[in-house]
Amino acid sequence: MYYVLLLIGFVLLIKGADFFVDGASSIATRLNVSPLLIGLTIVAFGTSAPELAVSITSALSGDNAIAIGNVLGSNIFNFLMVIGVSALIAPFAVDKDILAKEFPFTILAGIILFILGLDVALQDQTMNVISRADGILLLIFFSMFMYYLIASALSNRDNGSDDDEIECMPMSKSILMSIGGALGIVLGGDMVVNNASEIALIWGMSEGLVGLTIVAIGTSLPELVTSVTAAKKGQSDMALGNVIGSSIFNIFLILGVSTAINPIPLNSDIFIDIFFMIAVIVTAYIFALTGKKINRPEGGFFVASYACYMVYILMR
Repeated sequence: MYYVLLLIGFVLLIKGADFFVDGASSIATRLNVSPLLIGLTIVAFGTSAPELAVSITSALSGDNAIAIGNVLGSNIFNFLMVIGVSALIAPFAVDKDILAKEFPFTILAGIILFILGLDVALQDQTMNVISRADGILLLIFFSMFMYYLIASALSNRDNGSDDDEIECMPMSKSILMSIGGALGIVLGGDMVVNNASEIALIWGMSEGLVGLTIVAIGTSLPELVTSVTAAKKGQSDMALGNVIGSSIFNIFLILGVSTAINPIPLNSDIFIDIFFMIAVIVTAYIFALTGKKINRPEGGFFVASYACYMVYILMR
């Protein structure tokens, strides 16, 4: 039954992402807001919903290894697999605003998380912990990010999308498709995670390993499916905006809420994953900065890097 429900979850993810991209693109066109901003906000929040649900549930039940592993694993998967697979399907140019603002902000988010975890080195504590105060600080940064996005959306409405390939549907239909797609994404992601986790635990995997692999991949499938769908439809701004927005949401909102509920102790291995996540984001930024686009060879490099990371995680 676990395998049947897992398959149903994948179907819901794929169809839900398809409806969500169509609805969000149509809303962007009707409101004269760029698909990039829609990707950074509505799409990013919708595809991050499984991570939020899993991390809050983990925090409430005290399964903190799953919560922190979910966030780090999802961000690494986003930048290596989601961007990598999207680039292999259709190489895409990187918007100058992403290079100037959103990419550096994503790097900053990773650095802030790394610093907040260094309690032993910086505060002479007996153990490293992401505390409730740290969680509140992360939520403050998230509020600042959302304020910036809303201000950008309001100031750039006149520079919205004029892509003729976007189907402009009636607003009511666009909203219904977006809501229905989001529900499919959330429900499908939840089914995938729950059943994949049960299968993994039956195989004898540890809680931390489940968080970094099965749960992280499962909760990131919406980002993968949505970004690939957007890339195939020529909406590369939405594809990349979805990845960056989701990664910022994961650190500031999801980890902020989780740690505000229940502080998360950090072991030494987790700092390797945090450092690797930062290195991956910086590498993607360098690729985008040097060529103003992400090509198929770079996409292949990202996919191969994720395969190597999985081997390392399993060996560790």
